[in-house]
Amino acid sequence: MKSRLLLLCLLPVFLLAEDEYEQTPIRYSDTKPNDAAYALEKLMNSGRVKLDRQSAWSVLKGLLKQFHIPEESQVMVFSKTSKQNDRISPQTPRVIYFGDDAYVGYSVGGSLEISTIDPLLGPIFYLLDPEVEESKPLHFERDQSCLSCHGGPFTPEIPGVLVRSVFPSAEGHPIMSQGSTVVDTTTPFSDRWGGWYVTGKHGSLLHRGNVTATEKPDNTCDMPIEKGANITELSALFDTSPYPRKKSDIVALMVLEHQTFVQNVLTKANHTSLRAMHMQTSLQKELGEPVQKEPTGTARRIIDHCADDVIEALFFKDEAALPEGGIEGDEAFPVAFAAGAPKTADGRSLKDLQLLNRLFKYRCSYMVYSLTFRNLTPPLKQTVRTRMMEVLAGTDGSGQFDYLSAGERNHISRILQETGVFKGS
Repeated sequence: MKSRLLLLCLLPVFLLAEDEYEQTPIRYSDTKPNDAAYALEKLMNSGRVKLDRQSAWSVLKGLLKQFHIPEESQVMVFSKTSKQNDRISPQTPRVIYFGDDAYVGYSVGGSLEISTIDPLLGPIFYLLDPEVEESKPLHFERDQSCLSCHGGPFTPEIPGVLVRSVFPSAEGHPIMSQGSTVVDTTTPFSDRWGGWYVTGKHGSLLHRGNVTATEKPDNTCDMPIEKGANITELSALFDTSPYPRKKSDIVALMVLEHQTFVQNVLTKANHTSLRAMHMQTSLQKELGEPVQKEPTGTARRIIDHCADDVIEALFFKDEAALPEGGIEGDEAFPVAFAAGAPKTADGRSLKDLQLLNRLFKYRCSYMVYSLTFRNLTPPLKQTVRTRMMEVLAGTDGSGQFDYLSAGERNHISRILQETGVFKGS
């Protein structure tokens, strides 16, 4: 019995040799997705939804509408860090658009890259050829090769979405000797946006965007970051005429970085908690014990740890400071971003931006409304909900969230109550 128990306890360690998300109970690649792209293809095939197929841009625009993605969310990346690197360069950047539960990228002349969120699996990655002949249906081709970047160390070993800052060469190739940074809420401003175009004002604090780097013989790197500062027009950097929108908004970039970070934390916590409960059930069955629906022992500790990670991400713990004087981007993005956001009776929303010394006015992430958060496994969701209420009531006791004033906590509590996140509490 002891040897059998030891084998069961060690099983998760052995599984680390393979991608855990491909194992039971997740089985990422073997599971039919339940996401917006899968649903949209069925609607298109039945004739209930038709996209304008005059051009790749018209197909793209149609997809954004179907996925509830604002066109104003557009950002541009010119580093060769994509499936279609041969089409990407500082002269031909890839555009990316995002909504709460979907992402669409396009490299001019190539396929559309789509990631939509499945409530259990996390992001599902697709390619879609927008210029297939009219007699053939548009098809979302699930592309597992994306997991080479979107399912490993860059995305905490789960299928994930990310914003990566590199040191791009004049051709857009990342200079590998200089490393890269996966950007999240805590990343210093000065380490962001290598390989991206950035439009907007940010005072005297510099970032890595809008410029390329040169590797020197001694393995150091020259990168004239001062030349990329406070740029509001991109036409001097490349031919913008193929692009309907000419912006790569600084505020949209920061929101995207926050969103991808929280999405990955939620996916990681959910997968880990599901595995913990699966192992608890398997062990109890093996030992002939009653199967407990509530986590106990090791499973309880794992889920508590996952909840801590979620809480820290949702409440912007260790958020990097904005430049002195704040940031200023395209006026159109905040309006489009906040459209349709759940609001209180007096109009407050978790999508209200602040942009002076922090990104959002209320430091509780709008990702509490996301598909993944709404579908967290019950033991994890209840633990997160309880911990959130403790933090906002000021009874947490850890001191980790003392940066949230009583007034801000009260506003957040009211928003969560009135918009249904704490319904019934």
